[in-house]
Amino acid sequence: MRPSAMLAPALAAALALAAAAAQAQTAPEPDVIKALKACSAIKTDGERLACYDKAAQSVTRAQETGEVIIIDKQTARAARRQAFGLELPTLSILDRGADKAETEKLQAVVKTARADAEGRLVVTLEDGAVWRQIDGDVLGKPPKAGTTVEIRKAAMGSYMMKVGAQPAIRVRRSEAGPAR
Repeated sequence: MRPSAMLAPALAAALALAAAAAQAQTAPEPDVIKALKACSAIKTDGERLACYDKAAQSVTRAQETGEVIIIDKQTARAARRQAFGLELPTLSILDRGADKAETEKLQAVVKTARADAEGRLVVTLEDGAVWRQIDGDVLGKPPKAGTTVEIRKAAMGSYMMKVGAQPAIRVRRSEAGPAR
């Protein structure tokens, strides 16, 4: 299976998490998680084990029904990478435990690059993400297919794209990659 085909489920999971996160911002922690945490306060070994067993069963049921979504760090990293540059503030839940470098910049490979009607660069990455230049700077050498670019967060919701040793240009993500 191609890596890009594996990212589509990760983004779907991320979007499901985003919906849950939007609710979580106003809702308290799920009861099944509270119950699991409460078990650690029980002093008697047998009672504590029984509590954990019961809580684990509740968490399993909640996960199976979609009431609680559990995502590992690798899946969160893949979803965060695929969503990089999109305005999805509820996906910030995926940033928990991530290195700042993972949330602030991205290295990617160019699939295509062209100039739009205004002469500004439009870059499509191998993962399908489309980035549009929003400043008037001109690159000496536009990127070609296979070129690695670095995109990092900048001011006011924009990003800076660096192509090789050239000065960075200001860009904004304009489209999500195609569903695969």
